[in-house]
Amino acid sequence: MTQESEEARTVLVVEDDPTINQALSDRLTAEGFAVARAVDGPGALTAFAEHAPDLVVLDLMLPGIDGLEVCRRVQAQRPVPVLMLTAKVEETDVLVGLGVGADDYLTKPFRMRELVARVRALLRRVDRAVELAAGREPALTVGDVVLDRAARRVHLAGAEVHLTPLEFDLLAVLAEQPGTVRSRESLMSEVWGWADARGTRTLDSHVKSLRAKIGAARVRTVHGVGYALEVQG
Repeated sequence: MTQESEEARTVLVVEDDPTINQALSDRLTAEGFAVARAVDGPGALTAFAEHAPDLVVLDLMLPGIDGLEVCRRVQAQRPVPVLMLTAKVEETDVLVGLGVGADDYLTKPFRMRELVARVRALLRRVDRAVELAAGREPALTVGDVVLDRAARRVHLAGAEVHLTPLEFDLLAVLAEQPGTVRSRESLMSEVWGWADARGTRTLDSHVKSLRAKIGAARVRTVHGVGYALEVQG
């Protein structure tokens, strides 16, 4: 991503701790992003409507309206990548966050350069999705699973399945080579834009959520290696 394109991107930072909020805003501004800020749930919804951000950095625990509900409401208005910040490490908390449309998460404390890398990776994913839609990529069919990559819609045995943006991208990468095991590193690189295996728990959480929606048997785990999409139906 070029510096020029980053300058056109607005990131909404929603964090009730004023020190963290200021630090995040200062770092993202220094990296060339426009930054809008909010310190609670109601303020986040107001700022979202006012600034139309390209990405939201969203703390889970907020006064007024919690981060999960904020995420639900903003995604209902307009799909936008959400990077959720949480002090909780339990997988159930992470999966609940992903289920309402959060694309990724960071557990506190985190390094600023890691957050910036995640923000850029999420924005690159959005850019790739736009390019695919513009090119009218043909549908992918794997057994009874059909992915319309241009419309970003998935049908399972004729019925539409609603996936989050990252669940769709993960399924699309696996569907390009059905039955072939894709390494965790390659999936992190292609879906999240990371060059290494950082955040593999994020990958595992998305796989678990994807299995719940399309059937566990369709996504095979090869322990220590990665995942494969199996032909069913």
